[in-house]
Amino acid sequence: MPHAFDPASDAHTFLAFDYGTRRTGVAVGTRLLGTARPLTTLQAQGKAVFALVEPLLAQWQPDALVVGLPFHPDGAPHANTELARRFMRGLHGRFGLPVFGVDERYSTTEALSQGADQAHVDAVSAAIILTQFLRNLE
Repeated sequence: MPHAFDPASDAHTFLAFDYGTRRTGVAVGTRLLGTARPLTTLQAQGKAVFALVEPLLAQWQPDALVVGLPFHPDGAPHANTELARRFMRGLHGRFGLPVFGVDERYSTTEALSQGADQAHVDAVSAAIILTQFLRNLE
């Protein structure tokens, strides 16, 4: 019987996504270093985003994927929460990799406070989301 995937021991490289209906930020990071860096922002809507994800997976060969899940400040889900979950299911279904969701509250605010401009804020947010995930693996 195969063992359950454990991101703390089985995965070394991750791609993270700050999913949006028009733009999706992407970051890469490793468990070994415990850090993440922004890669790019994908400009696509709906299922078209998966065609842009595929070459990134080929290039970076991640062991697992991380997706930011948006919530209201009180922790309640909102309309984009289900869209992000649907994106997670699409990633797993198309590419067969483990996909983990991370609470992304305030990641955009943090990215802007770090000086990210509008063109890069989604990728910086993805890096913040992935850094948070990697810290939780420790």
